[in-house]
This record gives sequence, structure tokens and C-alpha cells, in this order.
Amino acid sequence: MSDTDVRTIRIASGQGFWGDDLEAPVRQVEGGPIDYLMLDYLAEVTMSIMQKQRDRDPSAGYARDFVPLMERIFPACVERDIRVVTNAGGVNPQGCAEALIEAGRRAGVAGRARVGRVEGDDILDRLPDLIAAGHALTNMETGEPLEPVLDRVRSANVYIGAEPIVEALGQGAHVIVTGRSTDTALTYAPMMHAFGWTRDDHDRIATGVVAGHINECGAQSSGGNCLIDWWSAPDMARVGFPIVEASPDGTFVVTKHPGTGGRVTRQTIAEQILYEMGDPSEYITPDVVADFTTIALDEVGEDRVKVSGVTGGPRTDFLKVSIAYSDGWKATGTLTYAWPDAAAKARAAAKILRERLDRLGLEFDAVRTELVGWDSTHGPLAGDPPADLPEVQLRVGARGKKREDVERFTREIAPLVLTGPPSVTGFAGGRPRVQEIMAYWPALVRREVVEPHLGVHVEEV
Repeated sequence: MSDTDVRTIRIASGQGFWGDDLEAPVRQVEGGPIDYLMLDYLAEVTMSIMQKQRDRDPSAGYARDFVPLMERIFPACVERDIRVVTNAGGVNPQGCAEALIEAGRRAGVAGRARVGRVEGDDILDRLPDLIAAGHALTNMETGEPLEPVLDRVRSANVYIGAEPIVEALGQGAHVIVTGRSTDTALTYAPMMHAFGWTRDDHDRIATGVVAGHINECGAQSSGGNCLIDWWSAPDMARVGFPIVEASPDGTFVVTKHPGTGGRVTRQTIAEQILYEMGDPSEYITPDVVADFTTIALDEVGEDRVKVSGVTGGPRTDFLKVSIAYSDGWKATGTLTYAWPDAAAKARAAAKILRERLDRLGLEFDAVRTELVGWDSTHGPLAGDPPADLPEVQLRVGARGKKREDVERFTREIAPLVLTGPPSVTGFAGGRPRVQEIMAYWPALVRREVVEPHLGVHVEEV
């Protein structure tokens, strides 16, 4: 039977972000039949973190916890013909693939598995030449050109689409590691491969984009972080991550393994569809522009939601670039004040601290204070907090261009313990740590300057 003869495929979500439930991929592999396991590790800030790791260690720069995970599930994936697609490669797909091959040999799958990697999304070293060639990489939010901050750029990665992943699957890779692949492509690339969809199958690929959008945040589609009746979601300690059952016509059903916690309902899927949504009629990806206003959701059984009706249009001439650049330094510290007059004490401490900072003549872009337990989640509230609050945490942060000024700020918090209001606690963690600020710079670049540089490499374990 050829791939295009396949009736349905099951694509399981195993990670929604770097740091997600480490047992979720294991549960997906062991809990029932699946054909593909997608693992999404990357966010905008993640790339800059990985780049800083690689600057310190050339062999680093990828999601290191992915490798021991694969060592654990590699034999089962090979025996059950489960393909794994992930963007765990970060800024070093080659390093990740090499570590993965070694893990596969330790796991006993040598000679039985192939590892693919996709490279070329990292354009950090190409930025000067691109700018010189007239690609301004204008900030999509501010309209500013990149060149004035070029010397402070730490990472620059293009969101790539499904075609390189499809190529790696076609070469027989059991595990495909990419860099900054768009999150949704990790799901719809297997659909394109299995069903033989071409670049012009806009409606079907658009449906795959919706499937990827539902899969990309893991258990957020199956009861986690759900607004409506969140307290009634069963057994969230063993929550089942979503599984997309996809058909060749582009329709699919979202479900989860039987016996797992959480739930898959029209409500949980609708909430996830709204996640990070701009214009719903133009959800732009590297491969298609999907129209989310055409989505139809139908509950077709317990923990089964069918998605259909999605339409899409041709891809654009541009690809999005995620750029991170250094924008100064920051630090945040906390003190906790107890009843009575907890909030009044915290506000007095904040006032004292600000006066001392002003007297020192330090330069900051911003100094922010919050009363955790009163106004930190929804911002400043009208009126005064209740006098009978049992405790309030004062959280104060500063950011500025000079590290030495932010460093001095961190030294001015501890003295409040003995030189400010009474009943303070919660400073056992010590002086706050100064951190470099990584700011986000979204830009567009013409796809023809990126795609010729993309490469697919498949190696035996």
C-alpha cells in the first residue's frame, strides 16, 4: 500500500513548549496506536536562549531534554513505525541530530532507524549581507529598519514550512529535527507526506494548519488552561494530550487516548483555536493562508471533535523572521509583608525604595512595582486594598541600559528589611539576579533569499 492509499493517520501532540510534561510523549507512544508524534519546543524567546547557550558551548543550542526522551522511546517508535517530527533542533539542528544518533545507538536501534535534520532557517550570519542587498528587515510593529541594532542581534531565524519535513519523511527518516519550523507544520507536514498533497492543495493544507494549531500547545486542547468549567476537567494529573485523526480530504477528528484525563470537547478546541489569533480570516503560514472563519466544529462522540470546512489561499511571497536583540538589563526582587496593614507596608516600602534610587542618580528605562495578591494580575486597581489582607508580596523590577545601575538596584532591596516597614519576610532567596533583556524583532524577508539555502540531511543511526 502506498502512502497515498492511507485512509487516516494519527498525529499525536507530545510537547507544547520547552519545559512541558516530560511524560506526555511517553504516554502518547505507549497509550495506544499513533503514526506520528509531534513535539513543539520553540517560542520567540527560546531561540535567543539557545543562541546564548551555543555561544558558550558550540555543541549546545537545542532542547537537550529531547535527546534522553528519545533514547527512552526510540525502540518503541521504531518497532511501531511511529515517525517523530520536532523543532527541538533550535539554533543547532546538526548538534541535536548528532546527539540523537548516539542516543539511538545506546537505545539499540542502530541499523534500524534514520535521523533527518532540516537546516537553513538560521540567518544570523547572513544579516549584514542581506541588509547590504536591500533587505531592510523592517520591524513589523514599529516600522524601524534593523541596521541600527544589528550589532546587538543575538539570533535571527526564519519560520520555515512543511516542504523540507516532507522531503525528510520521503527519504525514510524516523525522526526529523528542525530549527525554527513554524509550529503548525510539525502536524500538517505528515499529512502532506501521507496523503500526497501538493503545494496547490490550499484548502487541505489550510485544514492541516488548523490541525497543527490545535496540536501545537499540547494539553491546552484537552482540558488544560481551559476557561469554561475548568474545575470539572477529570483527572488532570494524567491529562491526555490531543491526537489528530486526519483523513485524505483534509477533515480530521481531535481525540485523546482512552482512559487518560482531561477532555476533548467543542469548547476546549474552540478555545485553542482562538489562541494567539490575529485576523482569523488570514492566518498566514509559510505554505498557505488559512481562513479560520470557515472552521466547522462538531462533537461526534465522547472526546471526539470533528473539524471540517476550512478554506485557504496561496502562500505569500514572504517568510517571517524571528529576531532577538539585546535591549539592556533587568532585575526583579520581592519582599512579603504580613498583616496588619500588609498592603500599606508594601506601598510604603516601594516609596522608600524609589526615593533612595532617585537620590543615587541611577538611570533606568522603567521601575515597576506590584502588590502580588492585590493588583499584579490585572494591573493597578481603583481604591485601596482591604486592610485585612493577611499578606501581600511587594514585587519590584527595574530595567535599564547600564548593567551597573541595575546591579545597584538589586543591592537596595535587602536594606528595606531593617530600614523599612515591619513584618517583612520572603527574602531568603537573596539578592535578585541581573539578566540581559532579549527583545523581539519580527520582520519579513522574501522567501527566495531563504529557501535555496534550506538543506535536508538524513543519516543512519
